[in-house]
Amino acid sequence: MADKVPTLPYFYGNITREDAEDYLRQAGMSDGLYLLRQSRNYLGGFALSVAYNRQCYHYTIEREMNDTYAIAGGKSHRNPIDVIDYHAQESDGLICLLKKPCNRPRGVEPKVGAFEDLKEQLIRQYVKQTWNLQGAALEQAIISQRPQLEKLIATTAHEKMPWFHGSISREESELRLHNSARVNGKFLIRQRDTNGSFALGLLHNGQVMHYRIDKDKAGKLSIPDGKKFDTLWQLVEHYSYKPDGLLRVLTEACPHPDGSHRGPASGILSRLKSYSFPKPGQKKVPKHAKIPSPPYLQYMPMDTEVYESPYADPDELRTTTVDRKQLYLEDGELGSGNFGTVLRGIYKMRKKEKPVAVKILKNEENNEAIKQDMLREAEVMQQLDNPYIVRMIGICEAENLMLVMELAELGPLHKFLQRNKHVSMKNITELVHQVSMGMKYLEEHNFVHRDLAARNVLLVTQHYAKISDFGLSKALEDSDCYKSKGVGKWPVKWYAPECMNFFKFSCKSDVWSFGVLMWEAYSYGQKPYKGMKGNEVIQMIESGQRMAAPVNCPPEMYDLMKKCWTYKVDERPGFVVVEPRLRQYYYDISH
Repeated sequence: MADKVPTLPYFYGNITREDAEDYLRQAGMSDGLYLLRQSRNYLGGFALSVAYNRQCYHYTIEREMNDTYAIAGGKSHRNPIDVIDYHAQESDGLICLLKKPCNRPRGVEPKVGAFEDLKEQLIRQYVKQTWNLQGAALEQAIISQRPQLEKLIATTAHEKMPWFHGSISREESELRLHNSARVNGKFLIRQRDTNGSFALGLLHNGQVMHYRIDKDKAGKLSIPDGKKFDTLWQLVEHYSYKPDGLLRVLTEACPHPDGSHRGPASGILSRLKSYSFPKPGQKKVPKHAKIPSPPYLQYMPMDTEVYESPYADPDELRTTTVDRKQLYLEDGELGSGNFGTVLRGIYKMRKKEKPVAVKILKNEENNEAIKQDMLREAEVMQQLDNPYIVRMIGICEAENLMLVMELAELGPLHKFLQRNKHVSMKNITELVHQVSMGMKYLEEHNFVHRDLAARNVLLVTQHYAKISDFGLSKALEDSDCYKSKGVGKWPVKWYAPECMNFFKFSCKSDVWSFGVLMWEAYSYGQKPYKGMKGNEVIQMIESGQRMAAPVNCPPEMYDLMKKCWTYKVDERPGFVVVEPRLRQYYYDISH
C-alpha cells in the first residue's frame, strides 16, 4: 500500500518543511491537523507534519529494512497509511492524536523532485530489460524490485550528474569554477578520497569556498555540523533551496571543461548488472534474521529538518553569543547548584521566540573557578550535535554570566518517574535507549561525560529524552581515558571502580554510570544504594556485590545492568554493544 501514498489527498510529495507549515497555516492550524510528505533526507522515507497549539511538529516515518514503516523508535506498520491510522487512535510519542487530514488545495498535485523522475525511469528500464516483461507483469516486477534498486541507483547516480567532477584536485576545482561564467552560487562536487569523502566548491563574490562532505559510520553524508543525507542528490537538493550554514544557496552546476559529460542515465544501468537482485516474486531474507534494523543506527524521534536549531532565524548569522536584549527571564527556578540557579526564559529573535533554560552564575567574589567551569561546559556543548543531547544556544554576558540552553519542559528523568508511576516499562525502555544512543554518539566522538545519572537526563516529552550537564565532560585526544589530578565533589554512587581507585575516566566508565542510570529508571526514580555512604558503596563493589534488580524490572534489562557493572574495564561492553542490545529488546516488546 506504500505505492498508494501518491494518490492520498493529504500527500504533498517532495515539498520542504517550510512549505508544509504554510499549507497547515492556510488550513487553519487546528490541533491534530496533519499532512504527509516525502522525506528529503532518508531514501524511501516520509515526513509527517502536525499542527498543535498553533505550532508545527515534524516526524520522520522511516522505511525499515523489512519494508515496514515506523516513526523512529515507535511501532512498525506495513505502510505509511497504517502509521497514520494508528496515530489517529494512539499518540504514542506524537505531540497529539492525528485528527484531520490537511488535503491538498484544488489544482495542487504532489510535488515530484527531479531525481524522482530519473529514478523511476531507471527502475522501469532496468526491470524491463532484465526480465523482458511488459504490461501488468512489468508493473508487479517494478513493485517487487523497487526496495533493492532505489538506494543503489540513488547512491551511484551522482557520478553522471553535471555538478559531479570526480577525483580532481582542489586547485583544478577552483580553475573550473573561475573559467566559466562567474555566477554567484555556481558549484561542483569532487571526490576527496576512496573512503566516501567529498568536497563542495562554491563560488561566492568571485572567490571559491570549499566545504568538506564526510560520510559517517552509518553511511550518512554531511557538511560538518550540517544535516545528514543518504545521498549527494539529497544534499545538493537541500542546499539548492536553503543555504543552511553555507554562504549562499547552490544555483547552477559548473560545466565540465571538455563538454564530455553524458546524461545522468548514461552508464548506470550497466553498473547495476553487476549486482545480484532476487527475481520478481522472490525475497532475499536472511534465514536467521533478528531485528529488522533500519538502514542507519541513529534513530531520530523527529525529522532531521526539524532538528536544525530552532533557536536561529534563517536570515541571521549564526553565533554563540546571545544578546541580553533578546533574553527575558521568568520567575521560578528550574534548578540550582554550586554555580547558581537555572531559570526559565524566553529567547526573542527577529522572526520567532522560543522558551529556553538559562544557567546563571552567582554574582559573588572569588567565583572565577566556577566561571571557568561554566565556560568549559559551554565549550564542550558547542562541539556536540545530536538529537539526544541538550543543545546549547549560546553565552550571554550581562549582569551575570549566563549559559542559554534549549528547554526540556518535563525536567529530570528521575523526578518525572517519581511523579508518574503509571509510565510503562516499554516507555522507560524507550527513554533509556535514547540515552544510550546519545552516549554512543559521545563514545564515537571520544567524549567522556563523567556525570551520567538520571538527574542529568531531561525529558522534552514523555517519549523524548536528552542528556544534559556537561560540566565534568572531557574530550579524549591522545588516549582512550582521562586521568583526573585528584578527587573532587564526585558522584561516587555512579562511578566505576577505576574512577575511584585510579582516577581514570573513559567511555567504559560512562557505561558503568549508565548501568546505575538504568537502575534508577526501572525503579521509578529511587536513589541507588539507598542509605549507604560512599565508602560503603566502594566496599560493596570491591566485594563483588551489586544492587539487586528493581521491583518488576525486566530480567533482560537487569542482566544488561550487570554487564555495565563489569569490574574489569577491558571486559566491560562499550555503548556500541549496549545500544543495540537495548534496541533489540525494545523492538521485541513492541511487536
